Amino acid sequence: MTPSHRDAASSSGRTDPVPAAPVHLGLIFAPDLAGRYQEHLLADLPALLESRFPGVQWTLSTALEDRDDPAEDALGLLEATRDRMLDEGWDIAVGITDDVLRQGRHTYAKQVSAVHAAGVISVPALGVTTTRARVAEAVVSAVGVVLGVDPDGGGSPEAVAERARQLATDVEDRQEENVTSYTARVLGGNVRLLLGMVRTNRPWLLAVRLSKSLTVALASGVLTLVTTDLWLLSSEYSPLQMTLLGLVSMGAVTGALIVGAGLWEQARRDGEREQVTLFNAATVLTVLIGVIVLHLLLFIASLGGALLLVDADVFTEVTGEVADLGEYLKLAWLVGGLATLGGALGAGLENDDVVRAAAYTRSD
Repeated sequence: MTPSHRDAASSSGRTDPVPAAPVHLGLIFAPDLAGRYQEHLLADLPALLESRFPGVQWTLSTALEDRDDPAEDALGLLEATRDRMLDEGWDIAVGITDDVLRQGRHTYAKQVSAVHAAGVISVPALGVTTTRARVAEAVVSAVGVVLGVDPDGGGSPEAVAERARQLATDVEDRQEENVTSYTARVLGGNVRLLLGMVRTNRPWLLAVRLSKSLTVALASGVLTLVTTDLWLLSSEYSPLQMTLLGLVSMGAVTGALIVGAGLWEQARRDGEREQVTLFNAATVLTVLIGVIVLHLLLFIASLGGALLLVDADVFTEVTGEVADLGEYLKLAWLVGGLATLGGALGAGLENDDVVRAAAYTRSD
């Protein structure tokens, strides 16, 4: 259907030092829900959005959900919503569906991806007696996740407005420009937006969500900790070699997760180039930070295991080095690096949808 448009700009008469950030929000309705909620949301959302996100000027459009290619799960619905957003040229999209949002054994009322600037709301999951006001609140909440609003408070309205402005502003696409130069301009012009995407993803929780990777990594660490050959290597390795080992191990796990789960995207048309560039950058940073957290946790666990299991006299006899704290730290770093590499093997065992959901979605 042809999108219906409604300008949500406010005319309060106030003169702001900085122009309001214009954001185009698209709402995609399941056919059975359009008659119940479409007109109500078009009437009530502009004022509600303006009150929650001052400094942002809203334009609303609506469309019907495409039922010809139904999604199988919550992540599929989210990605379909994002694809429709790109097709329509919106800045943010929220799908309002009558399907149950299922991901594995879990069901959700809402699933949002800040890096995709898209979200999906399941009306049945909001409650048996779902009111129109409750649906409107759910839409505003999903938009808040995209704009990096902390549900527990914090974050200035100016920062939210600046992120909205970066989301809505396109970087000039110069056809003759190489990929490196274009990427640098996109990232340089969208720093706040990019950092907000990464923070919203909560990358420090990535390792916890990927249970198989963490299990394999911990098992690798335990098995290697009592290997005397490893003691000899740790005592001989220089700080530079230890640093390189850590970088290689973290890079291997990051690459395994991104490539294995198909997290890297290619723009299908010129109009998607900037958004896909930001998505890939946010994905890489999210996964990398998550892997760094994993590595540090494994290092701490390895240090505790070394102090508990590695006898100082035996270590000295095997390596010829005094088993002081420095030697234990080197051993723990080496074991943690190898355990992180073991995590790359565990990443290959994860379901692709599990990795994608862990990397860039928030669910309620």
